[in-house]
Amino acid sequence: MAIPKILLYYVFTPLADPDAVRLWQRDLCEALGLRGRILISADGLNGTLGGDLPALKRYIRKTHDYPAFRNIDFKWSEGTGLDAAGLSLDFPKLAVKVRDEIVSFGAPGELTVDADGVVGGGTRLDPAALHELVEQRGDDVVFFDGRNAFEAEIGRFRGAVVPDVSNTREFVAELDSGRYDHLKGKPVVTYCTGGIRCEVLSGLMKSRGFGEVYQLEGGIVRYGEAYGDDGLWDGSLYVFDRRMSLDFSDHTAVVGHCRVCDEPTRHMLNCREVSCREQLVACEPCVALAAPACDAHA
Repeated sequence: MAIPKILLYYVFTPLADPDAVRLWQRDLCEALGLRGRILISADGLNGTLGGDLPALKRYIRKTHDYPAFRNIDFKWSEGTGLDAAGLSLDFPKLAVKVRDEIVSFGAPGELTVDADGVVGGGTRLDPAALHELVEQRGDDVVFFDGRNAFEAEIGRFRGAVVPDVSNTREFVAELDSGRYDHLKGKPVVTYCTGGIRCEVLSGLMKSRGFGEVYQLEGGIVRYGEAYGDDGLWDGSLYVFDRRMSLDFSDHTAVVGHCRVCDEPTRHMLNCREVSCREQLVACEPCVALAAPACDAHA
């Protein structure tokens, strides 16, 4: 019986020949019948793949065989299904590309990576250590969302600061604007989906004078695995595939509101303008009447 699964993973490590890695990863995924997206740079690898469970396990074994990728932490989640050819329904195709950055903050010159990962990033906190910090420091702890603002509309850490950014490239200007200078004396915990964006964001914050910066190791995914909806997280997790969102339990809070009727919903979809990459929160009844557009295309 086919078992659809999805992998989310990344590693920061120096790569001497990113294009050789691209060809190897592309050929490996094609041979295993996997779909998804893999980005490679001189600083590492960032990917999400969907397929049948046995094929994904073989992918992990083969990728771990490469010394630089031996310690990749692969995160699992349930896939929607497989088509008649055994290919993931959650991704339209396989894309394996070389980029200047494996997560696009538009600041490759500010990132330093060695064999141990990012140099100068925030202090890592696993979910249990995060709870200890909150117990010790209470309301002084600031959760800082490292994702696009639309992702936080359906789920976020309670009381989090959510910067008004539509993509990661806007974070540098946002930090340089001075809007968050009042947080520089507080313990700031950065978080994102799987942890990769915070690897970079926490370093950008430290270099700009934020004195006590942490990053949630493994991101929201690992936190949800540990505490579900019985901790500090509220709502659903936005994901960049056709599922659009994940819930951590059978009692996930609905924190999003439909942009059309304002009713509570976790349902998301793309702006109806084909060229637009904006994601919108819109309930299924309103979508059935007319697919909504973002403000720029309304």
